Amino acid sequence: MTRTSQLLHVQREPAPARAAATALFLRDAPDPDAGPGATRLEVLMSRRSDQARFAAGHYVFPGGAVDASDAQHHDLLARRTAQTTEELTYAQAAIRESMEEMGVLLARHADGRWASQAEVASIDRSQPLLPQCAALGLTLAADVLWPLARWTAAQEIPIRFDVPFLVARMPQGQEAVTDDTEQFEPLWVHPAQALQRAADGQMTVMFPTRVTLERLAAYPTVQALLDVLQALQQVQPGQWLWQSMPRGAVVNGEVRRFMEHETAYGELALVCPDGQLHHALGWQSAQPVPLLKNVQRLTADNGGTMTGPGTNTYLVGDAETGYIVIDPGPRPQPQDDPHLSRIMAATGGDIRAIVCTHSHADHSPGAAPLQALVAQAGRSKPVIWGLSSACTARAGSQFTPDQELQDGQVLRLAHPGDPAGSHSLRVVHTPGHAANHVCLVLEEDGLLFSGDHILNGSTTVVDPPDGNMRLYLASLAMLAQVCEQGEIGFILPAHGYVLAQPLQVIAKLQAHRMAREEKVRQAMAQAPDGTPEDWVAIAYADTPERLWPVAKRSLLAHVEHIRGM
Repeated sequence: MTRTSQLLHVQREPAPARAAATALFLRDAPDPDAGPGATRLEVLMSRRSDQARFAAGHYVFPGGAVDASDAQHHDLLARRTAQTTEELTYAQAAIRESMEEMGVLLARHADGRWASQAEVASIDRSQPLLPQCAALGLTLAADVLWPLARWTAAQEIPIRFDVPFLVARMPQGQEAVTDDTEQFEPLWVHPAQALQRAADGQMTVMFPTRVTLERLAAYPTVQALLDVLQALQQVQPGQWLWQSMPRGAVVNGEVRRFMEHETAYGELALVCPDGQLHHALGWQSAQPVPLLKNVQRLTADNGGTMTGPGTNTYLVGDAETGYIVIDPGPRPQPQDDPHLSRIMAATGGDIRAIVCTHSHADHSPGAAPLQALVAQAGRSKPVIWGLSSACTARAGSQFTPDQELQDGQVLRLAHPGDPAGSHSLRVVHTPGHAANHVCLVLEEDGLLFSGDHILNGSTTVVDPPDGNMRLYLASLAMLAQVCEQGEIGFILPAHGYVLAQPLQVIAKLQAHRMAREEKVRQAMAQAPDGTPEDWVAIAYADTPERLWPVAKRSLLAHVEHIRGM
């Protein structure tokens, strides 16, 4: 777990997230663009009051805060067997709010007839709903509301809600009639059409609404969506199609929100765990990016197909302890290399050690020139640590350190007079991407510097003979143990943003590798006399063809693994 003393910003307690519920009413409507008889899914929205304290003027789905009464009288609701007390509370809140705001009532007579428009109109929206329904012989239909998503508002928002989004077909024979106090202008709209209107500035939507519309647009009909949701509940009752607490960041001067699956999410969780909008995203090489008080990232200006936004050099330490430089970067320019100059400026030249995670040409060539710059500045020459390249390394990946690292070895920056302020990097030998690859664990802060073994935004190339798929997978499994036992909270890769949830990241990567290996196995069976080029075309059909020469390297590693080599 990261030390609070190393966080960049003073933490504050986010506003509590109040329980709420939202109902998405759907219908199939004629599709004018697809010819006679064709239909498309539409969703019911409305515009919030311009005077509302929350989301004023935005187009939303009906819903609101959970009341104490929503947790009562569940025995009076029509329900599915697997629905829990919590789910029924949310369902009752969604039904009540939909009636109050939109005049849509999910309630049926004993014979299955939906409440009629006249019956809905006779209900006083300002009075308790259940007694009025009972008087009309109606039962609230919680059983037709299906879990879609669960949103918890970003932590920096002053008014926050924890909101299940529930889906139901629009009751037959009813039409939406807004209360014209909280909600105005009922609108039936195809999700893609709503998104286009938002892009054109004709309507304003919140981030969760936009994402939900984007995902709804993938379903051609109401039943297509309900089939997915109902199947999900059969497998795992109470499961959501997705759930998220977005995080915000400043991108090009504007606030943007990111969900858990997006590449920037983990970095925001590390730098601003309480959700404050302090962190600016966007790749540049001119300045180091502070991640903690004792960790900075300086990205080399070598972005490309193989390096993504560039190779990350990490600077671990502070002015009191001095610094360890991890992966000083590619071969420097002949004179006044800007990347090395920036490393020197960020550290004040007080570099105690240089560590290369492996010998590839974008990681280790800067080590010796950086060492020379430190010496030229009148400081003690730092030791270059790493593992020597194996005989299997390619000609451009030759590397010999000053001292060989040992698995489990700890490189420590001691804080004078304050042991709690020290920084300890433990070495983990992780062959696979390269025979001499190592990862590093910053023990006091629960960080894993993963080099090229785990990347963010791309998959590591395993290139035989120096790369080995069997060893790569074994190293992944070992890193999972390291993360679990060492309470590692974040992975800092050599390419891309910081990753959160290390165990999930590794599990997903393992599953991806094995799924790809199965495709390779199938390609080999489909074309037993084929060449690796033939197999790449089959196994990597989901990958752009321009990347097949690179994919071929990992395919050969999978072939070796399949053949037991």
